[in-house]
Amino acid sequence: MDHYIKAEDVTFSYEAQENEKAPEVLHGVSLNIHKGEFVALLGHNGSGKSTMAKEFNAMLLPSGGKVYVDGLDTLDDALKIEIRQRVGLVLQNPDNQLVASIVEEDVAFGPENLGVSPPEIRKRVDDALKAVDMYDYRMHAPYKLSGGQKQRIAIAGIIAMQPDCIVLDEPTAMLDPRGRDEVLETIHRLNREKGITIVLITHYMDEAAGADRVIVMDDGQILTQGSPRQVFSQVELLQAHQLDVPQSTELIYRLKGEGVPLPDGILNIEECVSALEPLLKQSGNIGEIDASH
Repeated sequence: MDHYIKAEDVTFSYEAQENEKAPEVLHGVSLNIHKGEFVALLGHNGSGKSTMAKEFNAMLLPSGGKVYVDGLDTLDDALKIEIRQRVGLVLQNPDNQLVASIVEEDVAFGPENLGVSPPEIRKRVDDALKAVDMYDYRMHAPYKLSGGQKQRIAIAGIIAMQPDCIVLDEPTAMLDPRGRDEVLETIHRLNREKGITIVLITHYMDEAAGADRVIVMDDGQILTQGSPRQVFSQVELLQAHQLDVPQSTELIYRLKGEGVPLPDGILNIEECVSALEPLLKQSGNIGEIDASH
């Protein structure tokens, strides 16, 4: 796979207060994100993951090192608009990205600012709203929508700019479980059906379990990375850095700690049930486990 986003030894410091030295937030971060990949970027508050996300579309620029987007250097000011067309950023609070009083006008805002022709804008808006399953709400007022619906409109606004990559900075943090499911289903479908590269920043480990690859940050550096199964099998390492694992992984880890013979690498409820069911049947405690419960 091609490296779509490439970070090389990136450091970053925010502006210092008067008479104070600027603290360094990123300490030599190097990573690659491949075209068409779904990557989850994890870390507790202050780990540097949101700062790193803003580096991906030149909202922030490295203090040291380099970030390339499809070969374009983010430090080249002449390329900034082109880079932001290629990498869209969705923030945690959708209200911060909704700018119009009608849904379809909001989705049209980005393409209009890019100078796209009106007929092409009309097509992009319709296609983007259909992609997030919000076409029937195109004439609604955004403020009347649920949190999950607002976030899907924010994603549609990015899609209408036709990016190759969408970076989502904790997009489900302010949503209820239903809204969270709506947003996750949307971004997985965009990745699967349209080949859009997805970078999902989240503190929900069960969301990260569905990614192609997980990158864990701690104290402005890469702590570990790999497939979800590889990363979440390192339970003790993650817990030592105040990070959780998916609930099913935690359950199996605790049972193994009590001597129950169970496999490593369990990520979800279905796998958990498959691992536990033979043992429970053998003990005669149950006839069958219903995974839906």
